[in-house]
Amino acid sequence: MNIFLKEYLSVLKLEKNLSDNTITSYKNDLSSFIRFLEEFNINDPSEIKYENLIDFFKALKDAGLNSRSAARYYSSLKGFFNYLIANKYITSNPIEKVSLPKLAKNLPSVLSVNEIDSILSIPDVENKLGLRDKALLETFYACGVRVSELINMKISDLYLDEEIIRVFGKGSKERLVPIGSSAINWIKEYLIKSRILLEKKLKSANFLFLNNNGSKLSRMGVWKIVDRYVREAGIQKEVHPHTFRHSFATHLLEGGADLRAVQEMLGHSDISTTQIYTHIDREYIKQIHKDFHPRG
Repeated sequence: MNIFLKEYLSVLKLEKNLSDNTITSYKNDLSSFIRFLEEFNINDPSEIKYENLIDFFKALKDAGLNSRSAARYYSSLKGFFNYLIANKYITSNPIEKVSLPKLAKNLPSVLSVNEIDSILSIPDVENKLGLRDKALLETFYACGVRVSELINMKISDLYLDEEIIRVFGKGSKERLVPIGSSAINWIKEYLIKSRILLEKKLKSANFLFLNNNGSKLSRMGVWKIVDRYVREAGIQKEVHPHTFRHSFATHLLEGGADLRAVQEMLGHSDISTTQIYTHIDREYIKQIHKDFHPRG
């Protein structure tokens, strides 16, 4: 079994261009499944029955694994079995008879437009780091990018005259995302007045957002920036960098944006991932009704 796994992981790395972290996740999930099968002396993919998969997911549940983690295992196994089928290592696909584990609905927290405005008003733009923070937060909210996409953004990815930016998402997939006039103005201010002071030739490369040492910002650096201004704005709810992405999507859909257009901007390969924001929108509407209707 491990021979097939090694071959599959090589394909993911060389042909699918997946990140090392993603490949490691696949490897861990599939290795767990292989170890489970070894307890029943199953060493060949053709010997695997759907009952083995049912027993495996039951064992995961008994071990206390939550539904989201179980769904990740399902995705890993589905990809592996599809590969085995495509290469004629097996003649039937046992996972086709297994249902995807149901996910609990954990809706992400979202900032209101007023809360976003409050946060964006706080950075001291007369200070080089304050100006950087202002440009960063404006870009975050204007484009709905992931943290990894934000910190890896380069000056060469900016097409400000066309009001778009180039983003490299998961698996290095490239997409073009619109950017609003406010974010454009603050990026230009930052480039002229702040980044030039932060830049260090041997460290900065072409990265857009730099730390005080001239290197690109880290994930933790972005987290600290967001945390600081959220606290200074007096916002009590739990907010993290990804909250800006959630808010971006939710506010677009609340304003009537097309779901597929939002999917494209977010870089979601599956529209069902984007649809969670329609649930957030409905929850918001229900809360408004409860708060303001005379018989709510």
